[in-house]
Amino acid sequence: METTVLSCADSGRLAVAVEAAGRCLSAGEVVGLPAETVYGLAGDALNPAAAARIFEAKERPFFDPLICHLPDLEWLERLTVIPPSVRLLVEALAAAFWPGPLTMILPRSTLVPDLVCSGLSTVAVRLSAHPVFSAVARHFGRPLAAPSANRFGRISPTAAAHVFTELAGRIPLILDAGPTMHGLESTIVAPEASGLRLLRLGPITREQLEVFATVQLGEAPTGRPEAPGQLKSHYAPEKRLTLLTVGEPVPCALETAGLLAWREGRPGFGAVEVLSGSGDLREAAANVFAALRRLDEGPWTELYAELLPQEGLGAAINERLSRAAARE
Repeated sequence: METTVLSCADSGRLAVAVEAAGRCLSAGEVVGLPAETVYGLAGDALNPAAAARIFEAKERPFFDPLICHLPDLEWLERLTVIPPSVRLLVEALAAAFWPGPLTMILPRSTLVPDLVCSGLSTVAVRLSAHPVFSAVARHFGRPLAAPSANRFGRISPTAAAHVFTELAGRIPLILDAGPTMHGLESTIVAPEASGLRLLRLGPITREQLEVFATVQLGEAPTGRPEAPGQLKSHYAPEKRLTLLTVGEPVPCALETAGLLAWREGRPGFGAVEVLSGSGDLREAAANVFAALRRLDEGPWTELYAELLPQEGLGAAINERLSRAAARE
């Protein structure tokens, strides 16, 4: 299969790209699309065959559920059955954070195919704020199932070139709208009568959510996950990654290693990628996957990454790095 990349750099090229994406989606194919979080691999969420193509292209296990991206807020009532006990909380979260990088786990309607939800009784839903993703979803007029556009377990893509590296020959089309804004996948919460269970950290921080409800960190799943990004090993480079606290000594020959540094480099490493020289957590989040990918593609035999302050977005970045360093 030949993979075409279409630029969305101006209104004319965007219109052509949206039309092309719509044709692919209507044919049951999958498309690489930019979101405000990372690039996603989108297919018709109501078409089991399209969902199967997503799992196949990513080599994703069928027990790991997909997120459904809504074309507009009206679709929320069609895909979910919101319990009365959480309706006010769901509406408040949607009003505050949609369109945006927040995913909610809710009981699903019969409209959602079992494969999209991995057989669970719930569905993950969100409304993207990215203008290209939104344009494609509105043009298509149906929800899009869209996990990150990379092979399963690998570093998430934050640029169209990353998607091409991961999936060229496996998908027909990628829309290129430049680097993503947040650089981390969406925050995932499960609204409950007692408050919110935080299932995945992301751009919407725990502190922001606590304005609306009591927030409890969800426990790591002992069986199949109830939301994406819960597996122990995920977002992983090909090379071994070791985590460090800032300033922690490294007992190895550094010349053959690459370092993902928080605010400043260290002497002796073969290569150093600094996430934010000014200590800006949003800048660090936007840079983390692309920087980790550059190190992984370099000639280094192993990689190291410094952990960030465990607060706000720093906690979300540390969570991604911990999963990237884990080995099953």
